[in-house]
Amino acid sequence: GGMGGYIAASKETIAFLRARCAASANHNSLSPIVCQQVISSFKVIMGEDGTNIGKQKIQALRDNSNYFRMRLHDMGLHVLGHYDSPVMPIMLYNPTKIAAFSRECLRRGLAVVVVGFPAVPVLLSRARFCMSAGHTREQLDQALIEIEDIADTLKLRYGKSIFG
Repeated sequence: GGMGGYIAASKETIAFLRARCAASANHNSLSPIVCQQVISSFKVIMGEDGTNIGKQKIQALRDNSNYFRMRLHDMGLHVLGHYDSPVMPIMLYNPTKIAAFSRECLRRGLAVVVVGFPAVPVLLSRARFCMSAGHTREQLDQALIEIEDIADTLKLRYGKSIFG
């Protein structure tokens, strides 16, 4: 998070994006410090630092993500995306629920990103949770208890009823 997002891809994909993406011409390049952070992170992930920390972190992230996604789905929330992804959008649908969901999460100490129009179509509002390898199972379970309560209050269990 030193400078927003970046893309790691094949040379062909990067060349295509540079040619077609307006942000490529109208945005700052990554600073040397951010570039070194990226390189160092990849070395840890690939084990080139002489440890297995990267492998352990990737496994913990996958485990946390799959557990959290499964539990959200089991409580009847519409969860987008795929297993193994640490980013979990849950559908709010009704735009009037965006601020309420955000406030309830903030009040309960949960970090969430809410997304509404014009970033998504009006009736496809959503909230995004992001997992970390550093989350403990106890932290995830406590967050899920809070989310379940919020889901009941705001009628978000669309997987169990069209009325939430």
